[in-house]
Amino acid sequence: MPKVTKEAALKYHSSGKPGKIEVVPTKSHSSQFDLSLAYSPGVAEPCLEIEKDVQTAYDYTAKGNLVAVISNGTAVLGLGDLGALASKPVMEGKGLLFKIFGGVDVFDIEVNETDPERFIQTVKAIAPTFGGINLEDIKAPECFIIEKRLKEELDIPVMHDDQHGTAIISAAALINALEITGKKISEIRLVVNGAGASAIACTKLYMNFGVRKENIIMCDSKGVITTRRTNLSDEKRLFAIDSNMVTLSEAIAGADVFLGLSKADVLTIDMVRSMNDNPIVFALANPNPEISYDDAMASRNDIIFATGRSDYPNQVNNVLGFPYIFRGALDVRATAINEEMKMAAAKAIAGLAREVVPDVINTAYEIKRLAFGREYIIPKPLDPRLLTTVSTAVAKAAIESGVARRIITDWDDYEDHISEMLGYGNKLIHRLHTMARGEPKRVVYCEGNHINMMKAAVIAQKEGICQPILLGSEERIRNIAAENGIELNGVQIIDHRNISEDERRSKYATLLSEKKSREGIRYQEAFEKMNDRNYFGMMMVETGDADAAITGVYSHYREFSNTALEVIGLRPQYKHFAAMHIVQTKKGPYFLADTLINRWPEEDVLIEIVKLTHDAVRYFATEPVMAMLSFSNYGADNNGSPKSIANAIRYFHENHPDFIIDGEMQVNFAMNKDLRDKTFPFNTLKGKDVNTLIFPNLSSANISSKLLMELGIAGESLGPIQMGLRKPVHFTDIESSVRDIVNLTAVAVVDAIANKEGQSK
Repeated sequence: MPKVTKEAALKYHSSGKPGKIEVVPTKSHSSQFDLSLAYSPGVAEPCLEIEKDVQTAYDYTAKGNLVAVISNGTAVLGLGDLGALASKPVMEGKGLLFKIFGGVDVFDIEVNETDPERFIQTVKAIAPTFGGINLEDIKAPECFIIEKRLKEELDIPVMHDDQHGTAIISAAALINALEITGKKISEIRLVVNGAGASAIACTKLYMNFGVRKENIIMCDSKGVITTRRTNLSDEKRLFAIDSNMVTLSEAIAGADVFLGLSKADVLTIDMVRSMNDNPIVFALANPNPEISYDDAMASRNDIIFATGRSDYPNQVNNVLGFPYIFRGALDVRATAINEEMKMAAAKAIAGLAREVVPDVINTAYEIKRLAFGREYIIPKPLDPRLLTTVSTAVAKAAIESGVARRIITDWDDYEDHISEMLGYGNKLIHRLHTMARGEPKRVVYCEGNHINMMKAAVIAQKEGICQPILLGSEERIRNIAAENGIELNGVQIIDHRNISEDERRSKYATLLSEKKSREGIRYQEAFEKMNDRNYFGMMMVETGDADAAITGVYSHYREFSNTALEVIGLRPQYKHFAAMHIVQTKKGPYFLADTLINRWPEEDVLIEIVKLTHDAVRYFATEPVMAMLSFSNYGADNNGSPKSIANAIRYFHENHPDFIIDGEMQVNFAMNKDLRDKTFPFNTLKGKDVNTLIFPNLSSANISSKLLMELGIAGESLGPIQMGLRKPVHFTDIESSVRDIVNLTAVAVVDAIANKEGQSK
């Protein structure tokens, strides 16, 4: 990551429109009627409804998705008391993070008031505007008084993130660090250096998880907090111990965990070496930790180390928490953020770090082998799974603890809703996963030694989508899995080249040679083919030893498509097969074909592609509205592919009038129904939005699908989905991510379910 310089930071904040956030209208406002609804006279109606029942403000205003980020600037980052106005860049930044990670709207409010009572009254006076309040950068001990009073006197969630954000994220890190070291939380000795708001909140939350008070030593700038000291605040007095210890060096000897929320360079290599075996060191001072990363790593090789910095492993970053904690609290209209909700968030964050890491995270952080362990005990901030995982856990805890005013019962629908809010969602993919979980099938991953195939198999098994089978050398597969921290418990491995599989290879060879004897394939040649993973895997499907197969990460599409034709064959009504991609956009899913198989389809092939795509789109519970694309419109060019498309369209209009299809047309006319209807009033798609695009050749289809993804126009993509083979064999490509393969697994399972149902009829 480039170094953050003063010049770069100032330019970032001042370029273009100064600042980092703005207000954007959410309703139409292009006509006088719109404006009359937005303001006078239409606005009177919701005002009257809210007067009758204040809770309807959540229905008619932005209150339910609006958080106030409020500060008086008395403790800005690590810079101290800069004043209210100087805190504004931080509060705007917090608003930006709320929005991009949690979909939460924010007004940043800087209050020029240091008296706690007047500050409290100011916040109370403006509270009706908001669904929640995030207090920020307020110094101790005033922050304790302010938060306590506001939580008692307001009926919306209030959280001082400097206290509880760090507590929640570091608690998640502690849970996982203890899991790795095998230590019990009730037995560890904890030393806390720093006794401000964050340190005290962290310590209290750790106690809720099981750390015993008698095993805690807290230090401040004057040393160990003991009962011998006078003038202790109420918060510090809670942790005062009866001891003659004075220095941090004395306190840390034999400790299991060090939590630092103080200042740089107060922890030495010798102090770390004096700690217990497998020490856990959270040096969270910003911008520089209590001990440098290099010194911590040099101190001993059994350390688990975390900081607040993004340039080292295990960053304890509050952004892992607050967007999703408020998201969950707002969505159930909670009256508070209580201990149960904070603990639920910590547990959810900890659990997520133990899951297989999505490729999008490895790519974002330029890490190839990120897996749960000493250098990965908490998720990365860019992990998109945090939204649904943490928000759902918080919302559930709010309901169970009795502070929710809105009860959610359909949690799958809730996760879909918040995913779609941030552009992560895809109801179609979710529906496929649900269908697959209802009747999981045996899926063979032909390229079982590819790391993405392994990860996908593990995830698919855990999600209950399938019973995975990895094909390949068992020794190699297990070695790769061990190197990458992949647990293969319960995943079947078949070494198709092992001598123990000779009987099965012989069986498959016999069946293939009998099936293809008139095409010149003899037994010995078929037996040799069984050494090929694609032949073996597809024969497993053909014989019923597996229900579906997935391949293509290593293989060229010509290779595996030819193998599929030879082993599986086409459905009897077709002479060709094709592939389709589904891309999710803000306007909904679009179905694109043929994106993989047919390079230069002639008229007869185009007709079959349309038929295959029509049936596939309907299978996904969508009525296909199809456009056959070209560089010309309706006969403007009467040669080559435009002519073939025009003939195909004529065929469907004459023989399949039930198909909603037209062409040939340029893509802008296909996508813009107003332009299409105005320019070509004779078109048969009048007033309809096209959702299915048939391309004239493989190049245009493949380029278009990838362009949509790379430009960020499309969200999650699904495919390629093969259409036309007798049995469920599906193909990936070299760029397929783990999630792509998991999604394709769901398609393969649903395909297998449908195939079984078709055979039973």
